[in-house]
Amino acid sequence: MDALANLMEGFSLALTPMNLLWVVVGAFLGTAVGVLPGLGSSMAVALLLPMTFALDPIGAFIMFAGVYFGGLFGDSTMAILMNTPGQASSIASTFEGHKMAKAGRAPQALATAAIGAFIGGIIASLLVVFFAPVLADLSANFGPQEFFALAVFAFLATSSVVSDSVIKGLVSLVFGLGIAVLGIDSISGAERFSFGVPELFDGVNIITVTVGILALGEVFHVASRIRRDPAAVATPSSGRPYLSKAEFREALPAWLRGTAIGVPFGVIPVGGAEVPTFLAYGAERSLDRRRRKPMFGKGAIRGLAAPEAAGNATTGTAMGALLALGLPVSATAAIMLAAFQQYGLQPGPLLFDRAPDLVWALLASFFLGLIVLLILNLPFARFWAKLLLIPKQYLYAGISVFCGLGVYATSASVFDLLMVLGIGVLGFLMRRYGVPLAPIMIGIVLGPLAETSMRSALLSSNGDYSVFVDSPITVTLYILLAVALSITAFSRIRARAKADV
Repeated sequence: MDALANLMEGFSLALTPMNLLWVVVGAFLGTAVGVLPGLGSSMAVALLLPMTFALDPIGAFIMFAGVYFGGLFGDSTMAILMNTPGQASSIASTFEGHKMAKAGRAPQALATAAIGAFIGGIIASLLVVFFAPVLADLSANFGPQEFFALAVFAFLATSSVVSDSVIKGLVSLVFGLGIAVLGIDSISGAERFSFGVPELFDGVNIITVTVGILALGEVFHVASRIRRDPAAVATPSSGRPYLSKAEFREALPAWLRGTAIGVPFGVIPVGGAEVPTFLAYGAERSLDRRRRKPMFGKGAIRGLAAPEAAGNATTGTAMGALLALGLPVSATAAIMLAAFQQYGLQPGPLLFDRAPDLVWALLASFFLGLIVLLILNLPFARFWAKLLLIPKQYLYAGISVFCGLGVYATSASVFDLLMVLGIGVLGFLMRRYGVPLAPIMIGIVLGPLAETSMRSALLSSNGDYSVFVDSPITVTLYILLAVALSITAFSRIRARAKADV
């Protein structure tokens, strides 16, 4: 009951007219920056950080909450409409969300994303308020071997379900892992696969790869087929900015499953919402294979609903981990940590005693920010969807320009511009030959985590490989992986048997 009383006190501070204004301003600005290709929610927080220095701490962090959640919705908006996610956590939303947009269901896709973000964020925020200590204990149980098992689970489970060909899925994964190991080895300091090019010593920026594979690859693909493939051009939107009862019933279980997957990852330092969004998408795709009429690959609403809920659930609990433990588990949380330090505050258990007004007002602003985003974005979904009505030659030319600007803004390197062009060609070739995009992105995002975790576990065990199966968490993950692969293999064998009859 103490938590509830403290939360009510936080609402009394957050609901003042000026603080409400900062929530709205933050949500609007976060969304505006988030829709720019190559920038995204973390860049939105970084760019808008200087604007808050003139505010009092409570007003500044309430505005940050709006920027944070607004940036996430902006990421999803461009991922759905243009197949151009602002950052890696929105990649999973492109697979079915963009197909919905191309089929004329862009407003419904945006509504699915907005409601999923609201459900995942609200549930996660409630859990943070009442169960932060339990989530903190969960985080303490993860060591290098658990992180490695988690990465292997994501690699194989997703690669086996996102493509009709397991071989193509694994080829795509290998491409991603190959890109992930470029540069200086973080443990030994040795140069790897950089061919003596100084610009590759730090590896390949995830923004460069994301923009190249997903955005420029899509631009090249559309340009190559726009005159001979009508499907390459989006169908005009139906304009209905809400979900029908049937669509809501279809999406609701996926929202709840995605939230359940995303909540624990907010306190597990795996780099953000990339892992849970991919796992949520993979789980829905696996369930879809068991239906009489599989919908994935055609714009399945559940394939968008689950990653969106998972991403925002992870975001909510990540902020709880930052406040309660001082643990930044994502790039955006790290920027927020810097903002706390700018005001002379150190997140952690003592923050609740030293600055309770700030903490509980910030937690209350999470709820307000999610409500404001829902109010702002549901009615405007049809207007965002009108981006698809821009003539394709102008639209995709504009996307290309913003891709270049986004990449250059993150690195100020001409070499990265040339690299994003080359990676864009790779993305085009993968589309051309039916190689799935999800595994390559999973390999790039989780490859460093898997490698570092594996080597750290072996170093701590003096090279004893049994360390990878000596904890209940790792054994459970490997058993779940075996079950998932077995179900997938059985489903494909049965589908082939039916096709042969």
